[in-house]
Amino acid sequence: MNELWLKTRLQLELLGQKDELAAYQSSVKPCLSATIADLPIMAIDLEMTGLDPHNDQIISIGIVPIEHGAIPLSKALQVMVTIDGSEGQSAAVHGIIDNHLTEALSLTQAMAWLLAQTQGSILLAHHAPMDISFIQSHLEKVYKRSIKLPFIDTLAIEKQRLLRQHDVLQEGSLRLDACRKRYGLPTYYGHDALTDALACAELFVAQIASIGDSKTMKAAQFISI
Repeated sequence: MNELWLKTRLQLELLGQKDELAAYQSSVKPCLSATIADLPIMAIDLEMTGLDPHNDQIISIGIVPIEHGAIPLSKALQVMVTIDGSEGQSAAVHGIIDNHLTEALSLTQAMAWLLAQTQGSILLAHHAPMDISFIQSHLEKVYKRSIKLPFIDTLAIEKQRLLRQHDVLQEGSLRLDACRKRYGLPTYYGHDALTDALACAELFVAQIASIGDSKTMKAAQFISI
């Protein structure tokens, strides 16, 4: 049922559209019928100046692919993105300072890069609605129209799993590192977009391994739009 709903929702998005964004959305249609084992996935993490997708800005983008259940580290990438003004106090969180951005991509270049790198893949993130909202907002700034993006959220997967075991979730139990610890994954002390994208990719591989056989599980049951 979710597969049919996803396909219908995506097809409605594509009606009358023939630009770069439509080509991008069309490229993910085959993903909706795939199994998890065959699903092209791109784990993604963003560093931002704040938490408001309409008023704050993306500073860096990290992407890490998952291919047939493996994580090819040689294909992991990170780019910096130029911003208007100074990134200021948010440096205390993500460790990026203004002079790191001197050779960064412009917003237009960064969004074109993101579309090219992730075309044909389903986006994966921890607390994905936040990252997806920022991507949607910034794509709209560049391409002058909104777009719906299919995604998988490792936080939502873990929340569903924990709620089957507990009536009440402990504070902080859904943080990325806390989720990783439950699967015996190590702590990454560096805090940047690439490291967090890798941490998310590893978490998803562990989650799927604990759920069942990736060769029989339909990807559509994990995808939201």
